[in-house]
Amino acid sequence: MDNLFSNFELPQFFTTTVTSFVLITAAEIGDKSQLVCMTLASRHRAMPVLLGAIAAFGLLNTLAVIFGAAIANWLPNYLVAFAVALLFAGFGLHALLNHADEDDEGELVEKSGHGIFFTTFLMITLAEFGDKTQLAVVAFSSTAAPLAVWVGSTMALSFTSGLGVWAGRTVLQRMPLTWLHKISGMIFLILAAVALFEAYTAVQSVEWWLKLLN
Repeated sequence: MDNLFSNFELPQFFTTTVTSFVLITAAEIGDKSQLVCMTLASRHRAMPVLLGAIAAFGLLNTLAVIFGAAIANWLPNYLVAFAVALLFAGFGLHALLNHADEDDEGELVEKSGHGIFFTTFLMITLAEFGDKTQLAVVAFSSTAAPLAVWVGSTMALSFTSGLGVWAGRTVLQRMPLTWLHKISGMIFLILAAVALFEAYTAVQSVEWWLKLLN
């Protein structure tokens, strides 16, 4: 833990924090975690979604800073990607198939509290585990003050998540309820397809290495 507070000088700390904030924000705009926040916030209360996202990124950044590059090797990439695909597909199908009794004039019944918090936390933790953003935090914290990198990256990811929540509460909620469900469902199914493709390519890579070793 001493390394976490190494090279602590206020000007350098500020510079590193700002740099990591800018870099991670640029990398995360339009990423899948922001789409998750947007779609969940369009159908549920904003605060549990935002807090769940912040908690997930706080955990992921902490693991990245403390354990370094080894974090990406805890689980095989294809297992993580396959779990993400199943989770996204389940939410996508639920959104598409469970709105038959709701009409366009009705108000959206929002779920709140711990359920949405843990749903958001789980989805983002799985989706971002070993992702490019987390690996960027790993790389940056190995060359700069880790605590400053953690603060900057967590602020950046909280900011982008907040933008996603804002978009979900404004842009998407102006749409008719039926279209809202369809768009949410399609976004999750697209994310599921991307994750499934990542799982497939990861498996192919493992098989290629096994053939090479044999």
